[in-house]
Amino acid sequence: MYRILVADDEGIMLEAFKSVIAGAFGEECVVETAKTGRAVTEIAETFHPDVVFMDIHMPGINGIQAMREIRKFNTTALFYVVSAYDKFDYAKEAIDLGVERYLTKPISRAKIIAAVEEAIGKVDAKRNQRSNLLKIQEKLETVIPVVENSFVGSLLFQQEMQAADYYQQLLDIEDRQGYVMILQFGQSYEKGRLVSPVGMNVKAQEFYGEIRDIVKSYFSCVVGSIMSNRIPIVVPCPISANSYEERIDLVESSRSLISKLEGRIEAKFRIGIGRVREMQEMERSYREALRALNGSKSRVIHIEDLSQNGVYDEEFPVEMEKSIFRYLEEGKEKECVQEMNEFFDWMLAHYAEDMNNIRLKVLEYIIWGEKKAFEAGAVNYGFSYRRDYLDVAMACKNYEELRKWFLDKMVNACRAIRDQKEERSNSAAKKAMLYIQENYSKDISLDDVSGLVNISPYYFSKIFKEETGENFIEYLTKIRIEKAKEFLVKPDISIKEAGIRSGYTDPNYFSRIFKKQTDMTPSEYKTRYGE
Repeated sequence: MYRILVADDEGIMLEAFKSVIAGAFGEECVVETAKTGRAVTEIAETFHPDVVFMDIHMPGINGIQAMREIRKFNTTALFYVVSAYDKFDYAKEAIDLGVERYLTKPISRAKIIAAVEEAIGKVDAKRNQRSNLLKIQEKLETVIPVVENSFVGSLLFQQEMQAADYYQQLLDIEDRQGYVMILQFGQSYEKGRLVSPVGMNVKAQEFYGEIRDIVKSYFSCVVGSIMSNRIPIVVPCPISANSYEERIDLVESSRSLISKLEGRIEAKFRIGIGRVREMQEMERSYREALRALNGSKSRVIHIEDLSQNGVYDEEFPVEMEKSIFRYLEEGKEKECVQEMNEFFDWMLAHYAEDMNNIRLKVLEYIIWGEKKAFEAGAVNYGFSYRRDYLDVAMACKNYEELRKWFLDKMVNACRAIRDQKEERSNSAAKKAMLYIQENYSKDISLDDVSGLVNISPYYFSKIFKEETGENFIEYLTKIRIEKAKEFLVKPDISIKEAGIRSGYTDPNYFSRIFKKQTDMTPSEYKTRYGE
């Protein structure tokens, strides 16, 4: 079926066109007619013609103007200009509009049929071209995920890097660096961990396509295949100019992505993020993203916000180990001692006949604990500091002596970290408080201050609240209102100026905040306490 629209101010011409097309092509063509430029434009909006025969000279809007209007909403229609005038200017404008042919009246039946046959041939060619493009697109939609999976696999699992280069060219990826995100899914949360029951992986195959589309709407990335309850994602990117700011934006975008996924798919999600590395080092970024997931209960965690963790086989009490080092890193001595005693009991229950193996594990934990303390800046390190550790471990005559030595060394590391964390937290909080006190009149935000102390906003907010008893906004507001009080009592400072000097450029907002904090408006306060 072909839709043909004929526009001419002569009714006889319209009838002739319609009659010739009907006689020669029958029901193969549907013909609509219009006598004015306005009418042809309005009809074209709903009729969606494949071919338009347009007279240039019509009342009101002429044919050239009408074609320009139709082109705005119909870019595929073929235009054939019909006119009794053979003027170069009109012909030039028609050519600029992409007109197929310029037909001069009077037009014979043979010329009309020839023009329609030509138009139908061109319409068929365009339709075939669109159909072929759609077929190619459909094939690409099938092939591209396969290529992406192969690209991710070649990067993450140290396959032939030449293959990775080839896939990168196919996917038109120019950046030579990137990072890995791991999208983990499960049915529900239990104690901050995702629970993925048997069969969840099979179910995930059903919504994999939707997950992939949603992820790509947030990040320009390459999505890998499902592995257990995880999907690795490679995000190519240039070398970072401001890694801290970009990391904060990345975490926020990832949180939004999780919200979107959970709003569309019946599952729960978490994301772990590795560092930016060269493409040939993506396997390291993948392991970092995996450690980020395993080492935190947060829904989104970047490796930069997390200490590094190891992986053990299923027999080993991994969660117990994680608890020991989590409490150690948090400086929680009582909880750490309890977990260490339980772990020592586990070793006795499973390996009581192998004291050397238990000695080895105790040494490993002590060295690991002291390394955590060193990385936290809580202790110094010298090559000979541990020269007697092996002798002491071997000299322990029984398990109780070994347990005591184990606990003493680990408690020392835990206390060092606790003291250092308190000092660091106090230092960060004090630095932030000083900055607020000196810059309260400026437009400062949590991001500004957290960036100043080089701690991510979430963790800085937590530290600040723990150390000051107030959150960032509460403290900033308190300082500003106290300063506003000082300004308001001065006779030479107006209420508006007092607000501006204390950091509030909007007088109405200043008045609302001031009243909320003091139960008085600024004017009432100035009247009561002004000098």
